[in-house]
Amino acid sequence: MTVQVPDSLIPYDEIVQEALRAVVGRVLGTVAATQALPGAHHFYITFKTHAPGVDIPQRLIERFPDEMTIVLQHRFWDLKVDDSKFSVGLSFNQVPAMLNIPFSAITGFHDPAVNFELRFQAQDVPEGPEPHEEAENDGPTITPADDGSNVVSVDFKRKK
Repeated sequence: MTVQVPDSLIPYDEIVQEALRAVVGRVLGTVAATQALPGAHHFYITFKTHAPGVDIPQRLIERFPDEMTIVLQHRFWDLKVDDSKFSVGLSFNQVPAMLNIPFSAITGFHDPAVNFELRFQAQDVPEGPEPHEEAENDGPTITPADDGSNVVSVDFKRKK
């Protein structure tokens, strides 16, 4: 006999993901305060390139259409962190770029110097409303009368 666990009405998974992303923000905030990494620490940060709020050059989106990993180690500049995102300057093939990445877009954080790693569930990118069937009570579009009046006639007959 198996005991079935009821579905939770509290979104624990989302709360934990948000808390772990705050860990990344706190670590990056510490680095941003000095603009230098302590000791041998360096970070691999993976994020969804099409997530809401991600602002990176188009050439990088074309090269990495789904996910991208950046490395903060020797050459980065202008690291700025706030409660919801971070921005950093990096070079790609000797071409400088500023990246703005919300914490919600991050799917991975790794500090190989101490073998610390966090993985996050990818948050779905909304693609607009889901298609749906026409409701039974949706009728034809009402057109105003040609006589210039603003009165609209509505028929409430029930369908049988």
